[in-house]
Amino acid sequence: MPLFFSSNMKQNCRNGLKFNNLSICIVVFTLFLFGFFMYSEDIKSNISQFQFSTPKIQESSNGVQESSKSLGEQSRNYPILTHSRTENEEEEEEEEKIELPPESCDLFTGKWIYDNVTHPIYKETDCKFLTEQVTCLKNGRNDSLYQNWRWQPRDCSLPKFRARLLLEKLRNKRLMFVGDSLNRNQWESMICLLQSGVPFSWKKFKKIGNLSVFMIEDYNATVEFYWAPYLVESNSDDPASHSISTRFIMPESIGKHGNDWKNADYLIFNTYVWWMNDGTVKVLRGSFDEGSTEYDEVKRTTAYKRVLRTWSHWVESNVDSNRTRVFFMSMSPMHIKSMDWNNPNGIKCAKETTPVLNMSMPLNVGTDMKLFAIASNVTQSMKFPVYFMNITRISEYRKDAHTSLYTIRQGKMLTPEQQADPAKYADCIHWCLPGLPDTWNEFLYTRIMSSS
Repeated sequence: MPLFFSSNMKQNCRNGLKFNNLSICIVVFTLFLFGFFMYSEDIKSNISQFQFSTPKIQESSNGVQESSKSLGEQSRNYPILTHSRTENEEEEEEEEKIELPPESCDLFTGKWIYDNVTHPIYKETDCKFLTEQVTCLKNGRNDSLYQNWRWQPRDCSLPKFRARLLLEKLRNKRLMFVGDSLNRNQWESMICLLQSGVPFSWKKFKKIGNLSVFMIEDYNATVEFYWAPYLVESNSDDPASHSISTRFIMPESIGKHGNDWKNADYLIFNTYVWWMNDGTVKVLRGSFDEGSTEYDEVKRTTAYKRVLRTWSHWVESNVDSNRTRVFFMSMSPMHIKSMDWNNPNGIKCAKETTPVLNMSMPLNVGTDMKLFAIASNVTQSMKFPVYFMNITRISEYRKDAHTSLYTIRQGKMLTPEQQADPAKYADCIHWCLPGLPDTWNEFLYTRIMSSS
């Protein structure tokens, strides 16, 4: 646009007057003046001193968008804008600073600390995946202190659980829990922990026989649970119908189950609570496929050792240590006799609201330490590296964390009459969620991140 009023333009306006087009000339002349002033350096200098109602936004060096300083004091009237990508980038930078404990640190020696700031890591109501068996608050429990205890190792600290960081490690991978209902308890906990940082669809869940698979599509990852309460074949292997009074096992038969465990990237095994019904175990002489009925009564410790030897041989023969990490969870304790923690007025674990806080006090809640020793020895003697997760002692102090009277029995909620009879109906085996199994998964998280 020319910054001068040409003689042609003047002539046109004169002509315009003759044709009564004065208004056109006035508009043209006004536009000329506006253009002239806009391109004047002196005028630009003056304009910069004015404050406009719309702030200019620019990105600062720390990644957070701020109002331009040229807005002066008026900028305080406008919100400092942020966008989700920048916030995520800051969080990811913080995640990269995760401090992992040294491999030499004993994570399982320490104490329980009350911490209602960082624990629970997620809320019961926020995790839609939880089953009625473990939703204690929803089921009527009045106290929630059991959710607020954090485990503090003596010589180091557990890293803060960061769901997004773990999901990145699980990208394109399979994480599978294998075992009984306590491992299912821990599986539910893991899914809730992961969704606490990165919400995902709850609809990507399916069951195929003994295998339950939860798919996290954004990461092409699965978190799975495989029902095998004895690890080897038994007549209790049906996940929908396993309440059998006379139980048989085949200690040397693991192949059928093992086929579904192959190609997992993280395998977490357990087997314990189903061994505690009796001091002996019925070992089938033939096979279930053949319809065999004859069996031998074998000491519990002998049968357990045979099963873990079968399991260890399967791991060493079928799992690639360059790809797969294997973990074995130690015994999850039960709290059946309140005198074990010096509460003569208690009934099992019912109405217990705090842990045993005197960690120096010898505590014996009936855990079979012979089975513990077998599991520890077998895993340590294997050529394949297996992480033995010693959750037993720290869990023995958590008499407060069981589902107790706030759970289901044979698929139905306990009735008021049943809740009034804790000696018979209190479940002092399984754990409320959020709760103790979250801590087990914090151990697992620490080992997975340390081994990556």
